[in-house]
Amino acid sequence: MFLYLFLAAVAVLLLALMALRLRDALADRAEWVRLAALQPAQPALYDQAMVAELPDPARRFFNFAIKPGTPLLSVAEIDMGGEFSLGSRTKPNYRPMCARQILGAPQGFVWMLKIPGAVSLSGSDTGKWTHFRILGLIPVARMGGDANHARAAYGRYVAEAVFWTPAALLPGPGIVWEALNQDVARVTVTHNALSQSVDVRVDADGRPVEVRFTRWTNANPERVYRLQPFGGLLSDFREVQGFRLPFRVEAGNLFGTDAYFPFFKAQVRAVRFPHR
Repeated sequence: MFLYLFLAAVAVLLLALMALRLRDALADRAEWVRLAALQPAQPALYDQAMVAELPDPARRFFNFAIKPGTPLLSVAEIDMGGEFSLGSRTKPNYRPMCARQILGAPQGFVWMLKIPGAVSLSGSDTGKWTHFRILGLIPVARMGGDANHARAAYGRYVAEAVFWTPAALLPGPGIVWEALNQDVARVTVTHNALSQSVDVRVDADGRPVEVRFTRWTNANPERVYRLQPFGGLLSDFREVQGFRLPFRVEAGNLFGTDAYFPFFKAQVRAVRFPHR
């Protein structure tokens, strides 16, 4: 009798976990569709006159990142491989990863990750939630739905917009560019109740080689949300539909300090700007 009760309990638990996974997948899909619908149906074409009034490093950045006449599509789908750390700075435990992402700043993003192995890890990170599970079924992280998560996520996808969806950061409402020096521009993006500044360092040609910002995060030993340095390095630039984008991105916490730890090492496989 006990065995039957135990097996019944296990079956109920498995069904509950499968239902939770299905609900998460449907939520991911709905958010992906919402962001895809933000793509301009009839985008304007890039003209260098659009950035003529910007400070020099910002102007150089845009004129490198977007070729004249490029349709200004602002929502991108990104496929990536590379490595993701499941450890610490002293014991990083880098694991191969594959991920799909849609980036629709300043409205949001969806990053869907898979890390294979004997104990696989998979799930999604968005502006609204973080859901990860091992073995495709057992939850190990369920966060979101609060102001701390939204603020932390906003910093990530605004920073990624700098190098993967530059058309989303052209001068307009809620977007302010300023020069910090001859090679560093700062963009501040304000949307609803959120605001984030990101510094981008460019070379002589305007190629963005480094991004850094102060991020709201609990990635610290105390697990307390606070402002901390974050950033990374960009390389391997390739042309995609008139945009020049980095296909290699290394990023992590405490960027610019001795404690910098690049837990994210992405090698992009493809970038698409789908038309509506």
